[in-house]
Amino acid sequence: MEVSCFSQTFLLVTLLLAIAVSLVESQGTRVGFYSTSCPRVESIVRSTVQSHFGSDPTIAPGLLRMHFHDCFVHGCDASILIDGPGTEKTAPPNLLLRGYEVIDDAKTQLEAACPGVVSCADILALAARDSVVLTSGASWAVPTGRRDGTVSQASDAANLPGFRDSVDVQKQKFAAKGLNTQDLVTLVGGHTIGTTACQFFRYRLYNFTTTGNGADPSITAAFVSQLQALCPQNGDGSRRIGLDTGSVNRFDNSFFANLRDGKGILESDQRLWTDASTKTFVQRFLGIRGLLGLTFNIEFGRSMVKMSNIEVKTGTVGEIRKVCSKVN
Repeated sequence: MEVSCFSQTFLLVTLLLAIAVSLVESQGTRVGFYSTSCPRVESIVRSTVQSHFGSDPTIAPGLLRMHFHDCFVHGCDASILIDGPGTEKTAPPNLLLRGYEVIDDAKTQLEAACPGVVSCADILALAARDSVVLTSGASWAVPTGRRDGTVSQASDAANLPGFRDSVDVQKQKFAAKGLNTQDLVTLVGGHTIGTTACQFFRYRLYNFTTTGNGADPSITAAFVSQLQALCPQNGDGSRRIGLDTGSVNRFDNSFFANLRDGKGILESDQRLWTDASTKTFVQRFLGIRGLLGLTFNIEFGRSMVKMSNIEVKTGTVGEIRKVCSKVN
């Protein structure tokens, strides 16, 4: 009976994911967009990401974050990749992004194989998916057909979700992009891989309150001591700490278990457990008895398909850049 119920649930979720992909396709992107014009696009991007990942595993979370940051500003149009003073990549939230060289490498190979065909925006969307797969996450079909934007301004990155944001603010920012509360919790779950710097959460460890140990009370006491040892009050603010304690390099749902246990690193992440509207989704990913469970790997792909279609440029809008770091 349990196996049968699981099979039915899996088939239902797979069907919902297929519906999500078909809805995206109706909006201008589609799976297999390059099947005739550049049939090797996915294999070229995949092998490029894999090659760089082999020598530097940090590019996996880097590429995933970069795609997220790109989509939330001017839509998924590779505006994050453009070099120059005052461009998006110079904005404070983007200064620590990594993986630009991977996209450049893939673009060089694709220009040799299919000149002027594949957009930088599509390369980034595919690379983000491949990064999840390389860290043991599940794959999903990526609709393609995006075109590249020509505008990139640091000031436009001000509305990116921030590490101090309340859940209400996070929900507002996601809703403005057509993403619901479940998408919010699911996509933040991408923090299951990667790191952050002490400077972005150290304020939670010292003088956050005037009672107890002075730390954010939503952090379990034993974990406060561990974090204080890693991030001393006057220590190196650039030191990197895993966002998913105990599973920093593996794409899984342990991130949500850490939120439940008071071990969320970023304040905005931990708030997903303390706010009732998002806690339910965290519990569903954890399989809490009495709630309809959610399979993180499958739901992540579904939400990524939605996110990667934010304000996409298709048809004759935008361009296909020859070099990803500059407009034609």
